[in-house]
Amino acid sequence: MLKEKIRELAAALHASTVVNRRHLHTHPELSYKEFETAVFIEERLAAIGLPFERMANTGIVALLKGEKADSSAVVALRADIDALPIQELNEVPYKSQNPGVMHACGHDVHTSSLLATAEILTRLKSEFSGTVKFIFQPAEELIPGGASMMIKEGVLQNPKPDYILGQHTMPELPAGKVGFRGGRYMASNDEIFLTIKGRGGHGAMPHLGIDPVLIACHIITGLQQIVSRRAEPGLPSVLSFGKMLANGATNVIPDEVRVEGTFRSMDETWRKQAHEKIRKMAESIAEGMEGSCVVEIHQGYPVLINDDALTAATQAHAIEYLGAANVVDLDIWMAAEDFAYYSQAGPSCFYRLGVRNEERQITSGLHTATFDVDELSLQTGPGLMSYLALKTLGND
Repeated sequence: MLKEKIRELAAALHASTVVNRRHLHTHPELSYKEFETAVFIEERLAAIGLPFERMANTGIVALLKGEKADSSAVVALRADIDALPIQELNEVPYKSQNPGVMHACGHDVHTSSLLATAEILTRLKSEFSGTVKFIFQPAEELIPGGASMMIKEGVLQNPKPDYILGQHTMPELPAGKVGFRGGRYMASNDEIFLTIKGRGGHGAMPHLGIDPVLIACHIITGLQQIVSRRAEPGLPSVLSFGKMLANGATNVIPDEVRVEGTFRSMDETWRKQAHEKIRKMAESIAEGMEGSCVVEIHQGYPVLINDDALTAATQAHAIEYLGAANVVDLDIWMAAEDFAYYSQAGPSCFYRLGVRNEERQITSGLHTATFDVDELSLQTGPGLMSYLALKTLGND
């Protein structure tokens, strides 16, 4: 059976998958700068014997056609390859050697897992039908996102995938387990920049100026009404401000305040409406307090929607491969992911790969300086993705 052969190959390749992951973890590169990472992936694909091509500067796409029978079915498998601007604090042999750069979101796991998946399926190409497209995508962490660039350059053409699958590490879920959710799963992500202008002066004589700090505070407070009073209660939204720069002093009111934040939603129509409400309210509050506010909204990734039918099928296949005890249902996640662009382009399923191990104190969250994974996930991930790919193509 294909399932047993995949399990055997995932186990046999586990050691080399760990080596690949540790190499990537040791040599992380930031979004749009993954030059050495791309070379490493190309070398591994060449060793497997898979043809590939570059896209979007540091992106790579490879194709594998099954030889069992002629089939037009195509499934795409995606991994992101970029790292984050974080200084790693883990003291491990594979600690990042690039100061201020770290694989703190598991993209090293995604990439090494997809390389192993490519090798598993290459070894089994005589036993399945259909085509597998392997997408190694740059710049997931930075708007506008590598997914949008690769789609513009034709990654979803020649051939066009019928389905697209992707996986992401989940430090809340123990290694060996995976999670699924159909429908709306991850939020859109927009960056909000407010420039509030007033008239600065001496802190002891505020009546002679127009205080932009006070205006900014009212705007931040007032904008929360958009989530609490204007959004439909059953539709999740988040509006958070994480940066406020008022470069005055204890006795100096500045002329200008800069505020930066994020808006996230689970609905594209409401997302657009909220943008206008944010703009109008911020401007009107500032004007009412005799100042002004310039609102910039940088639109990021769209809502990630998992195709219901595909997700139900892949979850059932995951249960076949891992057992029901190792497959869980997920709640919505208000983080954003540029895999959303693929989900907007065709039937897609983005699922989660457990990497937690409490006994070994591998429990840190994503985007933290102590994030690490239980490398058992480097056997679960490639094996499951290989099985899902073949089942999605209609192989038994």
